[in-house]
Amino acid sequence: MLSYRHGYHAGNYADVLKHAILLQTLQLMHKKDKPLVYIDTHAGAGGYALSDEFAQKTGEYLEGVAKLWDKTDLPQSLQDYVAAVRHFNEENPDELNFYPGSPAIIDMELGPKDRMVLHELHSTDYVLLDDYFCEDRQVKVIKGDGLKGLIAAVPPLERRALVLVDPSYEMKTDYQDVAETLIKAHKRFATGVFMLWYPVVNRAQTEGMLSRLASSGIKRQLRIEQAIKPDSDEFGMTAAGLWIINPPWQLDEIATELMDYLGKTLGQADGNITVKWEVGE
Repeated sequence: MLSYRHGYHAGNYADVLKHAILLQTLQLMHKKDKPLVYIDTHAGAGGYALSDEFAQKTGEYLEGVAKLWDKTDLPQSLQDYVAAVRHFNEENPDELNFYPGSPAIIDMELGPKDRMVLHELHSTDYVLLDDYFCEDRQVKVIKGDGLKGLIAAVPPLERRALVLVDPSYEMKTDYQDVAETLIKAHKRFATGVFMLWYPVVNRAQTEGMLSRLASSGIKRQLRIEQAIKPDSDEFGMTAAGLWIINPPWQLDEIATELMDYLGKTLGQADGNITVKWEVGE
């Protein structure tokens, strides 16, 4: 039984980091005029109303995307991100009423020969996602385990892919399963761009997963992380990040500027940011 619903967390600081970097990654990949496939292992509902009970119960978006909404000094990367969220609010782009999930962010930038493969296991979110893309021939929505689906989806015919692995980490076994799946997927498709989102609730647990990836022999692994408070044994997420295998050229430079801004704007006094090559060439 899956209980996690991303609506509670839509637009929070972790989403800002994830979606801003995801958007920049796709834009950099589009500098080559060749088709690609976007594979999402845990796609969610596609989009979220910030007025519904989920978002209003936590109000997490108020400490995330809402803090960037009217800023006039954003770096270009965050201007692109806010513009995408405004586009998702196209009926009234001056008001922040809705928040796009990862598939909607990608959909805005999808090239005419690109395609998406979206996996979602939660029955309610799958129905919403399938309805959102029901008339889009470039998008395939699959109800099923996204980690198994990823292995089946690579290598793609296009030979170019951006993969987002973004589980809920409801099960402790997710940490091990994610690492092993990425290693297996990379063996099948070594040139893919693999992007793993991770929370820091228990630092040792998270680092165990990331250490498994770092020691796997896979080259070019980049960590991008924001902590909003010190690691703690108390309940709750203290940091979130992206672990990217094969990031496109210049993403580390863009991420450094982007994260410097987020650290000052969305961070807290004890928080910090990291942009670090954990494994080089």
